[in-house]
Amino acid sequence: MSSPSNPNTTERAPERAPITEADLPFDPAWTATAMLRTDTAKSALGIQLLELERGRAVLSMLIRDDMANGFGITHGGMVFTLADTAFAYACNEGDMAVVASGADISFTRASFAGDVLTASASRRWLAGRNGLYDITVTDQNEAVIAEFRGRSFVTNRSLPAV
Repeated sequence: MSSPSNPNTTERAPERAPITEADLPFDPAWTATAMLRTDTAKSALGIQLLELERGRAVLSMLIRDDMANGFGITHGGMVFTLADTAFAYACNEGDMAVVASGADISFTRASFAGDVLTASASRRWLAGRNGLYDITVTDQNEAVIAEFRGRSFVTNRSLPAV
């Protein structure tokens, strides 16, 4: 059974070309550039990286029918995953792997199959090995779908092999 699409969707967000490995060379001093090459979850879900700089990232994802829950709306785990992925790219600013030490999300409205969600992540605070990042998830009409706050921790793990 396919999920209903959003009856309130009237327009699409302007298309932006995703950032690929060819656009952003590997930099051993910037772990996000390694992630771009090794992030299979991002690829499997069709998440696209649209903007990236240290402490900031913008990613998008088309909501497919198989991403809807039993009520026909986008599964909250999918929204969380998009926000968490944007968080990961924003917080991996240095030469050591950074992981989440915690995260919270508030869902503000429903989205549906056919919607394009965009997660915009930005650093709020960074001190020592800890950081705080805010991520806003919007739909193609710029309506806020969720607000996510992630807490990061810099590990002593090196970069993944690329």
